[in-house]
Amino acid sequence: MKPEDYTSMTEVRAGVDALDRQLVALLDQRFAHMRAAARIKPDRGAVRDEARKRQVIDNVRAEAEHLGAPGDLIAELWEQLVEASIAYEMAEYDRTRG
Repeated sequence: MKPEDYTSMTEVRAGVDALDRQLVALLDQRFAHMRAAARIKPDRGAVRDEARKRQVIDNVRAEAEHLGAPGDLIAELWEQLVEASIAYEMAEYDRTRG
């Protein structure tokens, strides 16, 4: 069902729960990429890349706006996601190579 076809909060909640499961699975894949980055980057200092961080957030904002979603809000969420990803990657770097 599409959200515009929902007629009850039960349907809305089921739809949100299904999306949350999908988002968690996608985040798991994203963090797998962070593990790969920690393995591939030549040194710990390469983990934080501010230019790449800006590019990722700008890309997400543009995609959100293209879809009609709130670009500023999604960019704020991605700021938190990217910072969490950097912290995870640093921890993974230290765990495997430090």
